Amino acid sequence: MFKSLIQGIRGVLSLVLYTLNTLACCIPIFIVALIKLLLPIKPIQTGCRKILTAIANGWIAVNNLIQTLFNGVHWDVRGLDNLDPKGWYMVVANHQSWVDILVLQTVFYRKIPFLKFFLKKELFWFPFLGQAWWALDFPFMKRYSRKFLKKNPHLIGKDLEITKRACDKFRNIPVSVMNFVEGTRFTRDKHSRQRSPYTHLLRTKAGGMAFVLAAMGDKLQHIVDVTIAYPQGAATFWDFACGRVKEIKVRVKTLPIDSEMMGDYLQDPQFKRGFQNWLNSLWQEKDRDLTRMLAR
Repeated sequence: MFKSLIQGIRGVLSLVLYTLNTLACCIPIFIVALIKLLLPIKPIQTGCRKILTAIANGWIAVNNLIQTLFNGVHWDVRGLDNLDPKGWYMVVANHQSWVDILVLQTVFYRKIPFLKFFLKKELFWFPFLGQAWWALDFPFMKRYSRKFLKKNPHLIGKDLEITKRACDKFRNIPVSVMNFVEGTRFTRDKHSRQRSPYTHLLRTKAGGMAFVLAAMGDKLQHIVDVTIAYPQGAATFWDFACGRVKEIKVRVKTLPIDSEMMGDYLQDPQFKRGFQNWLNSLWQEKDRDLTRMLAR
């Protein structure tokens, strides 16, 4: 009982500090974003993006400090060698919880450039953070089902257009483009409904990653493949804030980007099959890694 009370107090204090840090960073982000919006001059736009990235990195630094003070997580991280904070990267990872984002920001802070995520369009309306993500040029995607696209074929390829516009903004300053290729968080129910061939993972959705590589393959230096494991089970954000998550394991692999990975995913069936097979092979290896990480 006493332990639960202490954890609850720790969680409330953490949430208060996370919220205050977010609000403190959102104010200058909105001011700089307004300048960027009103002055569409390339040097000013580039300068504003650098300032926005610096503010966002400051937000992450304070979040990391809050985690150190309140969470007490034992981090088991391997594979961060030879990364460059001034490079361009395509980052892919398995997805189990909102905590994954905090994990990625903690692990890669000052190791690679600021992570830019592809977000669901509905998240734009998330108070403060949604608008801050928009200001930071996070791309917002509208996902359509196959059934919907059959009835509305004019929307086929819309994601590609959005991806290309986002990637145009990413070319001027170093960036890490983040993609959760499963498309959603892992749950046993989703795993069962998908009839996933993996033990710990959902089926992959290769299109988003293929689109980014097609648009930015000449700029991106490596693919950073991240495997996240929670030995106690997938953590909720509240569990993390309360300090109930005792250990997080992360394995990072840096992979080359070959010319064969860049092609027309929509119009070239052979390339599409080849890319899907490559990504599925990567996911099979990740599934084996997760089995080993969780067994220890």
